[in-house]
Amino acid sequence: MTRSLFKSVSVVSGMTLLSRILGFTRDILFAYVGGASAFMAAFLVAFKIPNFLRRLFAEGAFSQAFVPVLSEYKEKHTHDETRALVDRAALLLGGAVFVLTVVGVVAAPVFVIVFAPGFWMDADAGTYALAVEMLRWTFPYILFISLTALAAGILNTWGRFAPSAFTPVLLNLVLIAATLWLAPRFENPGLGLAIGVLIAGILQLAFQVPFLMKLRLMPRPWRRTGDIAAAREGVRRIGRLMLPAVFGSSVAQVNLLLDTIIASFLVAGSIPWLYYSDRLMEFPLGVFGIALATVVLPRLSGQHATASREAFAATLDWSLRWVWLIILPAAVGLFTLAGPLLATLFERGAFTAGDTTMARLSLMAYAFGILGFALVKVLAPGFYARQDMRTPVRIGIIALCANMALNVLFVVPWVWSGLPGAHAGLALATSVAAFINAGLLYLGLKRAGVLWMRPGWWPFLVRVVVATAVMGVVVAWFAGPLMDWHALETMGRALRLAGVIGAGIVVYALALAALGVRPQALRIALP
Repeated sequence: MTRSLFKSVSVVSGMTLLSRILGFTRDILFAYVGGASAFMAAFLVAFKIPNFLRRLFAEGAFSQAFVPVLSEYKEKHTHDETRALVDRAALLLGGAVFVLTVVGVVAAPVFVIVFAPGFWMDADAGTYALAVEMLRWTFPYILFISLTALAAGILNTWGRFAPSAFTPVLLNLVLIAATLWLAPRFENPGLGLAIGVLIAGILQLAFQVPFLMKLRLMPRPWRRTGDIAAAREGVRRIGRLMLPAVFGSSVAQVNLLLDTIIASFLVAGSIPWLYYSDRLMEFPLGVFGIALATVVLPRLSGQHATASREAFAATLDWSLRWVWLIILPAAVGLFTLAGPLLATLFERGAFTAGDTTMARLSLMAYAFGILGFALVKVLAPGFYARQDMRTPVRIGIIALCANMALNVLFVVPWVWSGLPGAHAGLALATSVAAFINAGLLYLGLKRAGVLWMRPGWWPFLVRVVVATAVMGVVVAWFAGPLMDWHALETMGRALRLAGVIGAGIVVYALALAALGVRPQALRIALP
């Protein structure tokens, strides 16, 4: 069991790593071409809106509701009945998102006001008009990427993780091409980027089709095979589960949205600074945390469907150990190397040393919360797999309210003080809220009796913390002050950064070995 899970996580992580590397290439080009300019701020908002809705509805609420029901049908129903469920679910999702897309294109000015009210209030800057124009091109992306998420849920349930994990690579390749060849052809370069987003959505959906056809699960909403009544009942269950999951599964996205809204009122550059730091924070979270959650949800759903209580608890325990082992040192490394990473990746062209200094503040704040984000990713499936959406909703509301209160507590005094970097207060509030969310999810699973600490947890945790501390000291010593990095050329920065990261990895591995952490501690042992 451990081997198959680890293999699946490795496949998703490998594909995600490729996507993230290309994503950094894309963001380096964004920073070079647009830096923290008005058109780049407008494009980032126009790109964020459909991405926010995608994560909220398609990859968030729909996937969390669809995969457990689909896993149950896979275990307990015939292939024709399962295929009928897929057909009806595709009709439900496709129809709803199509209506949303039409509304979004028509009401683009309203969406920009809601997501970035500061743009609208600062009419002289022209950023609001740019964002509206670009949003009308980017909004249809949600239709294609939502259907892509449906396809990914099907493929993941059948253990075909590679195609859906590779799909984001296409987005980054298209946006790289759009930055280099399409954007320069427009008076507003952001419009070229927005068109690239739409093209990427179409390609991502088309890429899934051959794999679905091979499984004989290509959605055809007009098809009338299998038990239609059973399929309709499954869709009704998905719909009932989706309603609370719309909020509960995407609290982190709501928190990030609040950051964007407030940042639109702060000094110019705040939104790009938060974007670039968030992108770096998402790297370890996506490569491992999200990859782990992607693999764990269908596994937990199958275990719940077959009433494998002990296996369910063992899978959660295994997931949590891996999160601490990988994400904790990643968070410390990201915090320590925030300045060098930003300088190496983005500091050129329109992105200045001053931008590096400001983005560094928010990256350090996000790094503080990355462990919380990752824990939420692996704990939430423990509820969704059991088709319990109400508990994560209640916890999500608490975390969201805490985030809103912390935004005020951190940002308002920061602005009044006149000190630069108030946007970092937004990132810090989001990080603290992530830990609140994770802690309440953990307690909820323990109270439900589906998660308990297995033997060897505390010695394992202490060793990981000590090894991480040793690594952090070594990395900080090798990194040195940020001003040294400003003085280097791009190649010099890259070589030095690679050396520091390599040294950190080696020191961490040696420290773990010296402290007695063995592979056996990371196996799933069923009682």
